[in-house]
Amino acid sequence: MLRYLKICLFVFLMVSISTNCQAQDVNTSKEVKKAKKKKKKKNKKVKLPDIDLSHWKVTLPVTNEKGKPYEIDPPEILDFANNDIAKPYMYIDSTKGAIVFHAMPTESKTKNTKYTRSELREQMVPGDNNVNWTFKDGGNMKAKIAMDEVSKDANGDYHRVIIMQIHGRLTNEQRDLIGEDDNNAPPILKIYWDKGKIRIKSKVLKNLNASDTEILHEDAWDNDEGFNFEQEVGFRKFKLEVQVSDGKMLIILNDTEYKSYESIHIKKWGIFENYFKAGNYFQSRDEGAFAKLRFYELEVSH
Repeated sequence: MLRYLKICLFVFLMVSISTNCQAQDVNTSKEVKKAKKKKKKKNKKVKLPDIDLSHWKVTLPVTNEKGKPYEIDPPEILDFANNDIAKPYMYIDSTKGAIVFHAMPTESKTKNTKYTRSELREQMVPGDNNVNWTFKDGGNMKAKIAMDEVSKDANGDYHRVIIMQIHGRLTNEQRDLIGEDDNNAPPILKIYWDKGKIRIKSKVLKNLNASDTEILHEDAWDNDEGFNFEQEVGFRKFKLEVQVSDGKMLIILNDTEYKSYESIHIKKWGIFENYFKAGNYFQSRDEGAFAKLRFYELEVSH
């Protein structure tokens, strides 16, 4: 009988140990899984956009204390992510690795326009608008972009956004020569995100016989009929490149479609200085309208 009891006790102890071990294994397995999840979360890298802002200033759709559009020049723009005024309109999306430019109708409008913008302006010399380039100097701008969100109009069509520009500028001497009170000249290039496609607008001279002084006036130039690239980019990432040289302007979409401008109008444009622009120049005043545009990469060279 004693021997039988000893055997029963031994079996009981063995079963208890086995059960405890299994429970410990289960708990250990759960802990390992939790630790792995934590580690995975911790190791998830923050993505940052490949954009150097040291030669750009930004104009935002909000006014400063003087009632003018709020701007951030370099070097302050390098810390835009910590600027409380900029945060709603220009911020980093670290999950996408992009800078988001957000614009909507407000009272913050630059001169000669009814639209607002969250848009970068090139500054060859940081903080100085007076140093610019000509087509003879040449220039190149390329970017990787995606439309993030955009509202629709009363007809159900997406609102348009100008995403890149080449803007003309009068030198101080040209400004004084024609009696203007600012250095503004027309944009020779506007690139639109237009209902999911990329559309280009340029300028043409109304009178090809106009003198070098006459063509400095903004009203000497008219809009061309525009050009649409065939492919639809929608809300996907796409690449744009603008190449400028003496008497020529080339726009490339996704390395597959090209539009070249080499007319007399472009040659005549050589009289102006220029600067690149990139971002969200929102083309609507509709109530509640807005657009958010992502820039993953942006690079300029001369």
